[in-house]
Amino acid sequence: MGKDPFFIKNEGTVSTNLYRSGGSQLVIGMTTREKGYSEPPYARYNMGFHVGDNKEHVLANRQLLAEDLGFSLETWIAAEQVHANQIEKVTLADRSKGAYELDTAITGTDGLYTTDANVLLVACFADCVPLYFIAKDLSVIGIAHAGWRGTVGEIAGHMISAWQTEFSIRPEEIDVIIGPSIGSCCYEVDDRVIDEINSISDLDHHELVAPSSDGHYQLNLQLTNLRILEKYGVPESNIHTTTYCTSCRTDLFYSHRKEEGKTGRMLGFIGIKRG
Repeated sequence: MGKDPFFIKNEGTVSTNLYRSGGSQLVIGMTTREKGYSEPPYARYNMGFHVGDNKEHVLANRQLLAEDLGFSLETWIAAEQVHANQIEKVTLADRSKGAYELDTAITGTDGLYTTDANVLLVACFADCVPLYFIAKDLSVIGIAHAGWRGTVGEIAGHMISAWQTEFSIRPEEIDVIIGPSIGSCCYEVDDRVIDEINSISDLDHHELVAPSSDGHYQLNLQLTNLRILEKYGVPESNIHTTTYCTSCRTDLFYSHRKEEGKTGRMLGFIGIKRG
């Protein structure tokens, strides 16, 4: 997995500059909790409308990010995120959905992909796994939110299969970045979750789970998603995994688990600038 694909770009984001093709530039990364306007327990750069924060603070934070990235809020597209495995193709016609309020987001969906430039696909995170999908020629990009339920539902594989079916893009032509999320060091789960993880076919479940105490286990969600991607044909050399654990680094990230559910949300983002 090598070097972490993300670096601290500036106060407020971790990012990557791995991709540039001709006149196209891929903008990809995740916000941190640094800078911004939200007050405790959401301090300071909360991007989630649904956590109880002041809506005006969230909008101000989003506007600040829009200016930093050069993608106005009108170009953002967000999904509702219901911890499932539904993905949707979006276009320029969907711009601003979920950008200004949750009620306008793409409903019942945890993954978005597009062939259009100059739109920003966004999703909220606070421990769940961000998955960024990039066709090597930058013809298609996508983002998915993979908590344990979405992981069990193989949302990563759904994205790969959709691109194969719709665009004839082979898995080896796709790069995937696994972003900052809770690590196995901090993610303890019970038998109920492990039974669901064990239901994923064609994986070596022993490498994904380590017993921690009676009826409890440490689950590696990042590795689980990596193995699912491999199962769908993506070479491991095309998968770039972060070393950041959101629970270990609450100085930098929000963690739903570590902060007992009362915290903000980072925003994962991906978009192509062209023209």
